[in-house]
Amino acid sequence: MDLIDEGEAGNTPEFSVSELSGAVKRMIEGEFGFVRVRGEVGRVTRPRSGHLYLDLKDDRSVISGVMWKGVVARLQTMPEEGMEVVATGRMTTFPGQSKYQIVLEDMRPAGMGALMAMLEKRKVQLAGEGLFDASRKVRLPYLPEVIGVVTSPTGAVIRDILHRLRERFPRKVLIWPVAVQGNNCAPEVARAIEGFNRLSPGGALPRPNLLIVARGGGSVEDLWGFNEEIVVRAAAASEIPLISAVGHETDTTLIDFASDKRAPTPTAAAEIAVPVRLELLAWTRDAGTRMTRAMGQRVEVRGQRLRDLARAMPRPEELLDGPRQRVDVLGDRLPAALTRLVDRRRLWLSEQAGSLRPSVLGRAIAAEQGKVADRAARLRPALQRLVQVRREALARRVDGLSLRPIRREISAQTERLEAMGRRMDQAQARRIEQAQQRLEAVDRLRETLGYRETLKRGYAVVRGDGAVVTTQIAAAQAQALEIEFSDGVLRVGGGDGPAPEPPRPKPAAKAKPKAKDVPPEQGSLF
Repeated sequence: MDLIDEGEAGNTPEFSVSELSGAVKRMIEGEFGFVRVRGEVGRVTRPRSGHLYLDLKDDRSVISGVMWKGVVARLQTMPEEGMEVVATGRMTTFPGQSKYQIVLEDMRPAGMGALMAMLEKRKVQLAGEGLFDASRKVRLPYLPEVIGVVTSPTGAVIRDILHRLRERFPRKVLIWPVAVQGNNCAPEVARAIEGFNRLSPGGALPRPNLLIVARGGGSVEDLWGFNEEIVVRAAAASEIPLISAVGHETDTTLIDFASDKRAPTPTAAAEIAVPVRLELLAWTRDAGTRMTRAMGQRVEVRGQRLRDLARAMPRPEELLDGPRQRVDVLGDRLPAALTRLVDRRRLWLSEQAGSLRPSVLGRAIAAEQGKVADRAARLRPALQRLVQVRREALARRVDGLSLRPIRREISAQTERLEAMGRRMDQAQARRIEQAQQRLEAVDRLRETLGYRETLKRGYAVVRGDGAVVTTQIAAAQAQALEIEFSDGVLRVGGGDGPAPEPPRPKPAAKAKPKAKDVPPEQGSLF
């Protein structure tokens, strides 16, 4: 690198970085001012501040652009990557990054081709997600109780809908006012559809059975809010059947594909929503008349058939003639039959009475008495034989009952009881031994943790006037001090003479004989 002599550089002015950046900024803003730029939208960024940052590019160059939040709110069509636009703004620089940019004041699509291309792209995307499938669409109610209308409350659309409903079939109408064009159109329409769906049935505000999203005709830019993704998704997710009536018959928006029914005009939407009341009443009267006529004809046909069947049946009196005649014949034959029956019974009784004499009855009684006596004579020996057999069986069972098995059982149970007693004594002895071991361990721990073990390691306890002293001030205020060491107590100040020995711990009591040393005879239960 060549060095420049101070004499040669003396005429070159010196600028600071800020001065040079300011000069470039003034030159660019003064030369260009407001410009119109046609290009393709590149990278689009919208931070939380609400401002919009994007790139405008063609096949060779890129210009950074910024649009402030207030301008973004006035845009009718939000820019998307790949859209061809015509932007108006002023050229400026951003010294913080040493770059130039355009501050956008307005942005419009560059002709209908850009809007339609973006619309077709969005349509393909949403159709790929299944939002336009016919299986998602539900059937409209025939006669809804409440109709919810999402539209502008001041336009002619709502008046046309209400007028058409009054002419055809008056119904309850809930109006959700929204903006039908501009930047607020899409979010307000989406919130209205979601708001109607969130109403609970039977609440203070009735939940509509049918929704109508309506707007009059206009340009593509005016109807663009109904092509936004949030509106299409809200319409597809609506649980309430929805009719879209946006624009005229030739206008088509994406909400038409997501709705359950498309109406060519808002007036046609009202006609689709409800039937004609007078036509319905006429149809009802006509149906009632036809039903009455059909019932009359049916009753007449059935009556004629019943009369035809009645003519083929006999008369009731003819049906009773034969049985009545048989009753008369049997009535005439009944007295003679009774007489003959009485004669036969009387003859049979006389025959039986002739064989009944006292001598015959005596012989029958004597025969029965003989049978009784014979059976009584045979009964006593049979009873004696039965008693003898039972006594012999009892004697055989008595011989089988011996005291030896009982004594053996008593001896076995006694030995078992003694064994259980010995095991109980041994278990008790083990428990006492374990408890004594734990007691000795606790006593050793007490000795270890006691302060006397600490005194053996070189420490001392100072008492003043009988109380333990832990500070120098308390020791100075005491009249007499006692210092306890491990081998005794030293008194400082106060009376003369050795201090009394501190109490020593009592020696452990002599262990009692363990249970295992007790003879088995003393620990036995017997």
